Amino acid sequence: MSFKWLKQYMPRSLYGRAALILVLPVVTLQLVVSVIFIQRHFDDVTQQMSRELARATNLALSLSNSQVDALKQLDLEITVVDESVVPAEDIRRWYDFTGVVVIRELNRKIPGLQRVALPDDGVVELYIRRDDTLFLVETSRGRVSATNPHQLLVNMVFFGVLMTLIAFLYLRNQLRPITRLATAAEAFGRGRHEVYSPSGAVEVRAAGSAFVDMRARIERHIEQRTMMLSGVSHDLRTPITRLRLGLSLLEEEDRAPLEQDVEEMQLLIDSFLDFARGDAQDAETELVDPFMLVTDIVQDAQRTGQDVEIAELEGDGEVRLRPRPMRRAVENLVGNARRYGSICRVSVFLSAKALRIRVEDDGPGIPAEERERAMRPFVRLDPARNQDRGSGVGLGLAIAADIARAHGGVLRLGESAELGGLRADIVIGL
Repeated sequence: MSFKWLKQYMPRSLYGRAALILVLPVVTLQLVVSVIFIQRHFDDVTQQMSRELARATNLALSLSNSQVDALKQLDLEITVVDESVVPAEDIRRWYDFTGVVVIRELNRKIPGLQRVALPDDGVVELYIRRDDTLFLVETSRGRVSATNPHQLLVNMVFFGVLMTLIAFLYLRNQLRPITRLATAAEAFGRGRHEVYSPSGAVEVRAAGSAFVDMRARIERHIEQRTMMLSGVSHDLRTPITRLRLGLSLLEEEDRAPLEQDVEEMQLLIDSFLDFARGDAQDAETELVDPFMLVTDIVQDAQRTGQDVEIAELEGDGEVRLRPRPMRRAVENLVGNARRYGSICRVSVFLSAKALRIRVEDDGPGIPAEERERAMRPFVRLDPARNQDRGSGVGLGLAIAADIARAHGGVLRLGESAELGGLRADIVIGL
């Protein structure tokens, strides 16, 4: 049996689901007890008491006026009334549920009963015709229904709410370590380091300790990688410098192609080091105006003679970003668009939930089946992105994707609806 339709009505937060788990059984139990107790017990008691009143009323109406002592023992007030005082219908308040049972039983057991009036909780009025005489029989309401039946419901609701509140306060203390763990994990996924110490139940402590160990291993791995690459960079620059010095002694016609190879080698090393250095992880987040950031990038590109323009700026406000890595990611996307297209448009959309920076071009684009592979390091899609159009080692999209992930976001590639080329979106959840 599938319950997928029920998921859309369920709370999404942990506290909401915990509250539902607590409240639902309590409410269900109260409803079941109320229905069983009231429908079974109070209905049965009301029926028995109503039948007893019916027998007393029939007995009282059968006695003569001389039997005054017997009438007093029945505790009934009997008077003869005029036809005009008889109500047009039975009288009962809409919320008087036991009154339904009283009226039904009295109509069954008292011959000649015309009307039953239950105006309040204190009196029962019976209009009975015997022969040609109309009698009004009055008695206490306590003779036909149990007194104060609502006290059970009041006590059930009060103590149910009280115990649910106490249980929720206790459960909240048990859920708080889970939410703290989720917050620390989310912050680490966005590249922020938040202080976290395992607490709570044994299972939660075990999960928290595993997260702390995992975070330490990842940070240690990033630090070791950075130190190793710094050493590689230092070791490679020395032989490359010697090659340049050696090439400077050659003739011009022999030196030019070799120098081009050395420059490409230097570009390859610098690009790889930039990608592997992990600047996006190390930089601190700041409150940044994304519209100003993108505007500055576009203006810098325009000053160099590139055909780059701002298409749309929607929204307002600041978000927490690492400005230098994010600027680098957008510049990579803009440079990639200019390398393979003639027109580049940049747009920014900011809402309460997400930031989206979009870069579009009119180039050949990337086929849908190749877009995921295009974001891998050192991947060049020759059919779609001709290497003759510019230098590059296949790290532009990979660096942008890495920076987006470091911000807790994603780089999405698609087809530009207006320009027909590649559409690159950096989407960051807030």
